Amino acid sequence: MTQPKYSVVTAQRFAAGLTYREYMESVQRNRAKFEYNYSETHLADDDARAFRELASRPDGTARVLALAEDWCPDVFRGLPVIARIAEAAGMELRIFPRDQNLDIMNEFLNQGEHQSIPVFVFYSRDQRCLAHWIERPALANEQMHLLNAIFEGKTIEEALPGYERFQQGEVWAGWRRATVREIRDLLA
Repeated sequence: MTQPKYSVVTAQRFAAGLTYREYMESVQRNRAKFEYNYSETHLADDDARAFRELASRPDGTARVLALAEDWCPDVFRGLPVIARIAEAAGMELRIFPRDQNLDIMNEFLNQGEHQSIPVFVFYSRDQRCLAHWIERPALANEQMHLLNAIFEGKTIEEALPGYERFQQGEVWAGWRRATVREIRDLLA
């Protein structure tokens, strides 16, 4: 990962972000989906221990910045996962709406050109960028054909019941677990 020489995310800017609670109070769309994914995200004991240990190191991950928008399915699935990780590790989480913070977004473009969200950026206590993670786990990308099959040849009205089951089923549960594993591996 290439680190920017200069970042618009200073310690002061980071501190100005929303906490998870503040973000949830501001959510206009998909609140129930955020709440569902939060309630369904459970870290295994060994994952929680690993995140706490990583955060407790002198140069460890103390802070995480998230870029998000409440209309995005990857956000209402993934942001609750990072909230659970931050809680377990004692990391300070701050959330920034992407569309109001394009200068931050432009530092963490997917493949150098796409404004994919969510983005999770991990910082040390002294605001040194350690790593970042974008959009969704590799498992989700591999399984996206399932979503395409749900919508193929159907109207939204026909497809929506299947999409709702998809979002609340084992597929998304697996994606949430894969997100935890990828972030743990990234930070280790």
